[in-house]
Amino acid sequence: MNNFVKNYCMTITTQQTLASIVTDNYQAATVFEKYKLDFCCKGKKSLEAACTENGISIEEIWEELTNALDKPAHKGTAFADMTAEQLISYILLQHHFYTRQTMPVIEEHLLKVAMKHGDHFPYMKEVLQLFSYLKNEMNIHMQKEEVVLFPRIREMEGLYRYGQKKAFPPAYITAPVAVMENEHDEAGEVMSRINTLTNQYVAPEGACTTFKLVLQELKAFEEDLHKHVHLENHLLFPLAKKIIAEVQLV
Repeated sequence: MNNFVKNYCMTITTQQTLASIVTDNYQAATVFEKYKLDFCCKGKKSLEAACTENGISIEEIWEELTNALDKPAHKGTAFADMTAEQLISYILLQHHFYTRQTMPVIEEHLLKVAMKHGDHFPYMKEVLQLFSYLKNEMNIHMQKEEVVLFPRIREMEGLYRYGQKKAFPPAYITAPVAVMENEHDEAGEVMSRINTLTNQYVAPEGACTTFKLVLQELKAFEEDLHKHVHLENHLLFPLAKKIIAEVQLV
């Protein structure tokens, strides 16, 4: 097997990180989700290392990855070419909005399932507890981004755009970014636990409609969270650090 995939003008190798593959080829996220390869919180691992760690042969994933990257009609949004403002706007509209709208609905469905079927499926009570905790934490997390971090990034990019410089405290960006990244890790761990408890969101025999529905909602939520975290950890935050280095008045 060749150790690269040609995608028009670019080449992907087995030594490339999962995050960089998804950054340049967003459609690869669907393939990685299928094989449970974490491209957000663990996105610094190479494709080869991630496959080895998860017991997946490169050959097994290669054909699907090749097909996904070889379709110009499905290239997706060029996130790597976006400005910080464009990335923030996309994150707010596509991910923060979705998260806020979806979490209460999922929690309500989980509550119904836990109350009605919790005795037969006790793990769903733990799923409810975990998701309720995550819901509260995510609401606080997104508010911190919207009130503190994102405005700071926009401020810096405005200065950069007009060639201006300003003195910033050393931790002006790095401190809130570190907090956000830690919280991203925690959110990923919570959803990973939910994934395990629900047997990767497979409905048990005899599950009612609401039970089946909420498992699909949880699966979609986790997939969106992975993309959400990827855009921030591997695109927006590195771009913000690069910008502040340019506008910092030494």
